[in-house]
Amino acid sequence: MTTQEVKRKLAAILSADVKGYSRLMGEDEEATVRTLNAYKEVMTNLIQQHHGRVVDAPGDNVLAEFGSVVDAVRCAVEIQKELKGQNAELPENRRMEFRIGVNLGDVIEDGEQILGDGVNIAARLESLSDAGGICISGTAFDQVRNKLGLGYEYLGEQSVKNIALPVRVYKVLMEPGAAGKVISEEKAKPKQWQRTAFIVVALLIVVTVAIVVWRIYLRPSTPLVEVVSKERMALPLPDKPSIAVMPFMNMSGEKAQEPFCDGLSESIITALAKVPQLFVIGRDTTFSYKGRAIKAKQVSEELGVQYVLEGSVQKVGDRVRVTAQLIDALKGHHLWADRYDRNLKDLFALLDDITKQIITSLQVKLTHGETVRITSKGTQNLDAYLKVLEAFWYIGQSTRENIDRAKQLAGEAIAMDPGFASAYRCLGMAHMMDALSGLSKNPRESLELSNQMLKKAFELDGTLAGAPASRGWTLVMLRRYDEGVAEVERAYQLEPGDRDVIYWYGTVLSVVGRAEEAIPHLKEALRLNPIPPNSYLRSLGMAHREAGRYEEAISYYRRATKREPNDVTAQYALAATCSMAGREEEARAAAKEALRINPKFSVERIMKTYPLKDPAARERFAQALRKAGLPD
Repeated sequence: MTTQEVKRKLAAILSADVKGYSRLMGEDEEATVRTLNAYKEVMTNLIQQHHGRVVDAPGDNVLAEFGSVVDAVRCAVEIQKELKGQNAELPENRRMEFRIGVNLGDVIEDGEQILGDGVNIAARLESLSDAGGICISGTAFDQVRNKLGLGYEYLGEQSVKNIALPVRVYKVLMEPGAAGKVISEEKAKPKQWQRTAFIVVALLIVVTVAIVVWRIYLRPSTPLVEVVSKERMALPLPDKPSIAVMPFMNMSGEKAQEPFCDGLSESIITALAKVPQLFVIGRDTTFSYKGRAIKAKQVSEELGVQYVLEGSVQKVGDRVRVTAQLIDALKGHHLWADRYDRNLKDLFALLDDITKQIITSLQVKLTHGETVRITSKGTQNLDAYLKVLEAFWYIGQSTRENIDRAKQLAGEAIAMDPGFASAYRCLGMAHMMDALSGLSKNPRESLELSNQMLKKAFELDGTLAGAPASRGWTLVMLRRYDEGVAEVERAYQLEPGDRDVIYWYGTVLSVVGRAEEAIPHLKEALRLNPIPPNSYLRSLGMAHREAGRYEEAISYYRRATKREPNDVTAQYALAATCSMAGREEEARAAAKEALRINPKFSVERIMKTYPLKDPAARERFAQALRKAGLPD
């Protein structure tokens, strides 16, 4: 930012964080994240009601700005009262209490962000607050003293980190009986202030010069983020640029915006996965971190990647605000960061800008054809595109209502743009999910509809590899094996780096008797999606079982049942595999679990839909189920 571009303004800043957040996360991560998200939504709504805006909300922190100090303090009080009421419904050890600091100060505007001492003081005041309490600066107190029905306790002049002069601090007294009181207030003596200021400024100059000399001449620059070592990575680092795109944080505070925010993240993942020079972690894995306060270092170590993209989205009316930053976890610094404030109609251009900036930062060179391919959205109709983004989000929820909603949205998108291939693919996937999840009253009819929609999608867009990949499995389920193999092979040739394309390719090969060939592909899909849906683990179990590698098959099925104990498919497949391996007691235990989940289970019914091509392999599987104790 140049000197001419610096914009300053006076603002009231509210900064909040959770007291004892690390303890809460250590005791129960999932419950803590659920409570945190609910409380942040409450805070966001109250901030908006008091004419403020949320500037940032990483982890357990919330930063907001207001045009009025009165609004800021009044909002802080309302937040603490509302959260106190909600905490009363929780066990004492699970209560989440925020500390809040409010300051009136000069700040620098940088896009949607605000920077400077005004913000830093608010953060320091927050750390001085009690759990469930509020501290305000002297500048804020001077504005609100006689305008709110509150009391105040003067805590004196506090020296705070990275601020040259002491800050007058007041604790807000919210009890009704404290209204109008100011306890222990003392005026600072002007001469004392002058002497103190002179000494502090002189010391500050000396220290600043020393720090500059130290940083420039005596030591290398300090990384901005924690550095990761390759040795600490849970998975081997790929031999090409590797990246995990984290789900963008929804800054609107409205749950209805979740499909939009998730859709933007997935659009970037999909575009990057088309670049053969990149290794891109799948959305199932990165979205498993959603709602958790996770550092780039942890993501890099757990997923075995060098780069992590983080961001946030705020959609207000026809405006969309996006922040994004690309982190090099191995070197410990930001490669790139930017903020976008665009009209919603410019969404396509915004997505292209982010994708191209990532590719440029990773020093990947694309041909003209590759550039066109990764930036293609398949439609010029923004409304149709947004409906398909939302529809795919509903498919991932896998309930009757959500699948029906996905079909409706995909159908509306097709009506808006009959040439939009992704809309047909989405509708085909919804019909497939109907059949695979047992939601359809007529599974064969659902599979036929899926086949028609996926075929249409590929006819409209011959680069859409996901369509033939999914269609290959649909055809296998319809017992049209040779056609199914041809479809997944076509998809694999088009996009050999996409985790779902590789998964469907390996799964179809397993079913048609090419299990040994399938295993390396399925393992590659798992590396691209290391926290996958259970279907990945079940397919690896099936491939190893059909290859006669029973012990490895059992390990994958056990991973699946451990993650989802009510996964009946994994349970009965585990029972059959243990039976084949001669582990009869374990086979009976797994069969018992399958019957617990589905008391109406029958071998005959399962074999009507089980897709193994070889009749001998099908009979061997059926006999193993019976041997494990499952009824005909």
